[in-house]
Amino acid sequence: MKPCISCNSKPNPCLNFHYFLLLLTLTSTTLCSSQSPTLILPLKTQEIPSGSFPKSPNKLPFHHNVTLTVSVTVGTPPQNVSMVIDTGSELSWLNCNRTRNFTFDPTRSSSYKPIPCSSPTCTTRTRDLSIPASCDSNKLCHATLTYADFSSSEGNLAADAFSIGSSSGTSSLVFGCMDSIFDPNSEEDSKNTGLMGMNRGSLSFVSQMEFPKFSYCISESDFSGVLLLGDANFSWVAPLNYTPLIQISTPLPYFDRVAYTVQLEGIKVANKLLPIPKSDYEPDHTGAGQTMVDSGTQFTFLLGPVYTALRTEFLNQTAHILRVYEDPNFVFQGAMDLCYRVGLNQSKLPQLPSVTLMFRGAEMKVTGKQLLYRVRGEVRGNDSLWCFTFGNSDLLGVEAFVIGHHHQQNVWMEFDLHNSRIGLAEVQCDLAGQKFGLTV
Repeated sequence: MKPCISCNSKPNPCLNFHYFLLLLTLTSTTLCSSQSPTLILPLKTQEIPSGSFPKSPNKLPFHHNVTLTVSVTVGTPPQNVSMVIDTGSELSWLNCNRTRNFTFDPTRSSSYKPIPCSSPTCTTRTRDLSIPASCDSNKLCHATLTYADFSSSEGNLAADAFSIGSSSGTSSLVFGCMDSIFDPNSEEDSKNTGLMGMNRGSLSFVSQMEFPKFSYCISESDFSGVLLLGDANFSWVAPLNYTPLIQISTPLPYFDRVAYTVQLEGIKVANKLLPIPKSDYEPDHTGAGQTMVDSGTQFTFLLGPVYTALRTEFLNQTAHILRVYEDPNFVFQGAMDLCYRVGLNQSKLPQLPSVTLMFRGAEMKVTGKQLLYRVRGEVRGNDSLWCFTFGNSDLLGVEAFVIGHHHQQNVWMEFDLHNSRIGLAEVQCDLAGQKFGLTV
């Protein structure tokens, strides 16, 4: 069901540090295109304590310190909830644990409808359910999500009214109402909110809402960005370069067919192309080696041979401007083993060589502060630690290239489901909200 939106509106180590939240507020603007309405929401940042983020299955087994979150209302009367936007997941879910600091109480919603296990929805195949949905004692559809770090969540599939931003219309969407959430790595699992699955699966939020496309523009930490849901064209955005989504019709054990998979074809450090055969970037006969664009993962992870080549070249080109942290036992987030010592009194980083990810038909250029990440709480003498923001997928046991949202900053990201492609353009995302007349 398409949303009923009025077009009359105006335009593996845990680290002890604070986490950041990119928050999409309830304020919104609605514009009309020739095909369908577009909902525009502003993006802002704020600090929140650790342990406050929901997880999704098939995710890299470490804690992220940034997530993208949208505020919506669910139920009748509406209840405000926050959901992490995850282009790497299908099934949306909310924390329905009424004994803790829950985010959604189904008993207070007259429009809440649990899905019976006899419903075809209960047998819909989704990669998110590592354990197939089953029947509980009340003959309701019961789902269990398990994760790489041994945490889990379970509850019933249900449908309820969802409304985004200031739109007056609602749509009934299927989601998981999770009443049991277990995280052995966090004492604050009760603060988990919910997750909005945005991949191409039939139960994802964008599939159920029938949005032909969506876009977002992620700014750096202190500025406003924007999320667009729907189809719209804006002349001020730089021309988009499109890369096609890779489709494989035959089921393969290690290939996620509903992910946003693109073809990585090469990597440059400054202007030097890494001497890697293109076959090393392509999925093999099992499907291992696909390249996924994932807003639910923070950093970017490359398979071993490609990562090693990038690490070596970046290390060579920074040998005279940065001091390597020589400790083989320190691996940031379990997969990032190239770190540097930077003086605590040093006001800014030296000029770094850019890293360009070359996709079929489009490029993503990573520069400046996006290349190194300061590890909060880690000090060595008079130095802070900064780690290279590309990691080794092999160290995590992940058979894929994953393009995280850290490297999507200041890039207009358009997910065109209708034409099976992703568009990219360099944009100052802190100015995007101003262009749409949004404030945060």
